[in-house]
Amino acid sequence: MTMDAKTAQQALRTAWDEVIVSLQQAREAIDNPELMPPPTSDRNLAEGYRYLMGYVHSAVERAFHSDPQRPQFRNALSAINRGTIDNADAIYFFAPIDGRTSYRIHGEMGDSQHWRGGESKAGVRKAPHYLIFEASAGGLAGDSGELSELRPGMKTQTGRLDSSCIAVNADGSFDILLAPEKPAGYEGNFISTLKIVDRPHPTNPELGPERYADYVSGRQLFNDWEYEEAIHFEITPLAVVAAPPAYSAESAAAQLRELGQLVRNQVHFWNAFWTIPMGTYGERPGSIPGVAFKRNAFNNINVASGATGGGMSTNLYAGGIFELDEGEALIIENRIQLPPNYIGFQLSNLWGESIDYANRISSLNGHQMTADADGVIRLVVAHRDPGVPNWLDTSGHREGFLAPRWAYSETPTPEQWPSLTVQKVAFDKVREYLPESTPLVSQAQRQQQVALRQRHVQRRFRAF
Repeated sequence: MTMDAKTAQQALRTAWDEVIVSLQQAREAIDNPELMPPPTSDRNLAEGYRYLMGYVHSAVERAFHSDPQRPQFRNALSAINRGTIDNADAIYFFAPIDGRTSYRIHGEMGDSQHWRGGESKAGVRKAPHYLIFEASAGGLAGDSGELSELRPGMKTQTGRLDSSCIAVNADGSFDILLAPEKPAGYEGNFISTLKIVDRPHPTNPELGPERYADYVSGRQLFNDWEYEEAIHFEITPLAVVAAPPAYSAESAAAQLRELGQLVRNQVHFWNAFWTIPMGTYGERPGSIPGVAFKRNAFNNINVASGATGGGMSTNLYAGGIFELDEGEALIIENRIQLPPNYIGFQLSNLWGESIDYANRISSLNGHQMTADADGVIRLVVAHRDPGVPNWLDTSGHREGFLAPRWAYSETPTPEQWPSLTVQKVAFDKVREYLPESTPLVSQAQRQQQVALRQRHVQRRFRAF
């Protein structure tokens, strides 16, 4: 619809005013106790405003640059917009799609022999340790702003494909077909964008059994931060798509409103999510039994699900909250039964932002961790460097999230799951609780570790 200049101006001014109202509603969630933010403090408030602006950054891209007819992969989370306890080892990506149509994903990468259990040549560019694509219906977690979206059946995964079974060409390229059904005789990489379900939709009973994906998302997970590099891929509709219509005030106004709603809803949802289902400040009505976070301990290990905020469908998750005074430390023992494709452990603030993993050793993965002679991985969470391997730096946070992950191509049986134990000790006594063979780590070695992390994060999120 074409508007005259005066009508267009008024429509855009009205939309802008609505954006400001939505952003103000989001800002209220930073310090209004009724909206369940973390405890008020200088640092929590400062990080809260940064957290809020991260959602603004993301919402601009989502509202103004999302077209399922002409999709592009974009970062769902990054060093700029962190939240939802983002994985310090990951590139999160997504693209909007229309699951009724077909698309081709094309990717190019370095050596991927490690995907099949082989050994890559030393010093060569390698593919990320793990890659997964997931097609889903029901929108991204948090977009509704309401915890009711966690109800079973609200979201549906229509298909997935991970690096354990992606066929790769000799030159490191690969192609994936996304379509409602696999064509007869097609033998290449395939992800279905349609799933037939056997129960009615919980809020829209008139919706039939067909669930068509409205986005494709995934993770690139990095283990060896020195040599693994990001995969570059694009998504293209298989049908011919006409040029988009001319931009209009009506389109801009709708996108402005969407931007504001996304920011408001995401902040409100995740505040409520951490506080109620995950029990950040203790179990309360709505907390999920066995899932509510414990202090200086972990909840039950669980599989990824809508009830626990989704996450990568091949993951096992656990969570807890560290609470440490200056002279205290946590020693965490992780015992692995069945070796996973990927293991990661990180710290996050109470907004769910990963603690600065480029400039601090606030995360460790399976490549970076050192296992002791008995096979146990012992991690030390502390405010200061204890001079031992597997230190996780709180960056001065007295409390924050403990976030371990284990990725499997197929979910193992519960008796094969890893286990975690936690012990709070005096910082000066840390070495007494570690094996005698635990080596010392010098300040020079720490500096080398941080320098490698800084280089890798720059490469991972390079914008040119």
